[in-house]
Formats: sequence, structure tokens, C-alpha cells
Amino acid sequence: MKRTAESPYLLLAMITILMWSSAFAGIGAALSAYPPAHLALFRFLVASIVLGVYASLTRMRMPERRDVPLILLLGFLGITVYHLALSYGQLTVAAGSASLLISSSPVFIALLARFFLQENLNHWGWLGIGLSFFGVMLLSLGEGGGFRLETGAFLVLLAAVSTSLYFVFQKPLLKRYRGIELTTYVIWSGTFFMFPFLGGISETLRNAPFSATAAVVYLGVFPAALAYVAWTHAFAYLPASRLASFLYLSPVLAILIAWVWLGEIPTYLSLLGGAVALVGAIVVNILGRLPEEKGEKNGGKK
Repeated sequence: MKRTAESPYLLLAMITILMWSSAFAGIGAALSAYPPAHLALFRFLVASIVLGVYASLTRMRMPERRDVPLILLLGFLGITVYHLALSYGQLTVAAGSASLLISSSPVFIALLARFFLQENLNHWGWLGIGLSFFGVMLLSLGEGGGFRLETGAFLVLLAAVSTSLYFVFQKPLLKRYRGIELTTYVIWSGTFFMFPFLGGISETLRNAPFSATAAVVYLGVFPAALAYVAWTHAFAYLPASRLASFLYLSPVLAILIAWVWLGEIPTYLSLLGGAVALVGAIVVNILGRLPEEKGEKNGGKK
């Protein structure tokens, strides 16, 4: 793909990262009034409605029966597990620190691609993975208020693993579905798996201040519906390794947004751990591929 032809997809990727970066502060703001499960469910009910209106207006086709099991799995991993774990994790982990932990997902993507897509790593790749895990440990200690492991940090790490599984397993479907189609199916599936948390949500809605509810609606429309569509569309047209590099911008933007929105700054140990994890992820994705794989690879169509 020529550079000029790539430009719209690169712009989509940058807009997506900006929206996703703002989500960490948005979750922090909404958690002041919404329990984590209600926050995640309400957020994706909003996203499902937005995408449902679009699907109805455009008469979007339904997925093929053979793809339904994988779509359900993607929804469970990429929406249900990811967002429940992230929301519960952010009860104790600062928004900026959570974004640093999530930025380790390219490392998990590389590991999963090694086993599921036969994409091998060289010694630099394994060194980068070791650095990232050491950084994650430092960040967890920092969020624990000293040398104490923080459970919330491991929940955010679980979110990073689940979203990595989602990105790896969605690749075959992008050959058969447009980005907005696949995103819609996945968000509907993930929202369905959150239905057990419907109990008490109407009372939460009644008691929540407008600012918290507005934050959840924002999360549903922008970082959820629009951002997932934009990212999936870009992922289908750009090399996966190049697209993954945009994720490194997220922690910087997230920390700045959380500082402005919440007045929240991570601890020095959290920032150090996040920086080490980020360096490890960069090493994996820039230096960690074997020479014959570096020129690869498209996430789907060209």
C-alpha cells in the first residue's frame, strides 16, 4: 500500500488512540458513582444501541453461522473480560498507570502470535518480553503504595492479556467482514455476556450525578463504538506491527488527560515500571522479529 493510500488509515489509528487514551480518565470519573460491573454494562449498552441504529439504517448483514462461535469468543474476551477487569482494576489503579499496563499488550500479542500464528521471535524479542514483565511488576508495586503487590494492577494486566487474545483471534474474520460489521457483532456479543449484571442498574442510574452518567455515555459512544470501528477498519488495511506501534502513544496521552480531567498523577515507581514495560514492548515489536518476518504483514485486506 502506498504512503498516500495509507494516510486515511493512519489518521483513523491516531484518532482511535486519542479516544482510547481518554477512556482511562473517563472510567475513573464514572467509578465515583457507578460500580465497575454497571459501568461496563451501561457503557456497552450505549455502544450496542449506537451500532444497532447504524446496522438497521444500513441493513447490515448478519454473520455466517460458522463464524458465530468465534465472534462470541471475541466478544467475551475483547469486551466482557477486558472491560470488567479494567473497570475493577481502576478502583485502585490510577488512570495513567492503567494505561501503562495496557500498553504492554503488544508483548502478549507477540507471544500469542508465536503460538497461534507461527510468528517467531529472536533474542531481542525475548529480552523485550522479560523487560516488560519486570516493568509490570514495578508498576504493580508502585500502585500498592510501596512494596506491596496491588491486586488491581493484576486485573488490569488480565485486561491486557484478554485484549491481546482478541486482536490475534480476530484476524481470520477480517478477511470476510468489514471492520464495522465485525466490531458490531463483537460488541453485541460482549454486551450480552454482561447481562447477569443488570440487577440494580436502574437504581444506579437514578442515583448517579449527571457528570458520572455523561462520562459513561461518552465512553459508550466514543472510546467504545466509534474507536473500535475505526481501529478494526485500520487493522484490516495496515500492517499489524505498524498499527501496534500507535499503542505506545496511549500512556502519554492518558496520563495528560487524567491529569487535566481528574487531577491524577501516578507514583514515581509506577511511572518507572510503566516506562520499563513500554521499552520492553517497543523492543519486542521493533527488534524482536526474525529478519524474514520484518517486512510482513497485513492485518487482512490491502
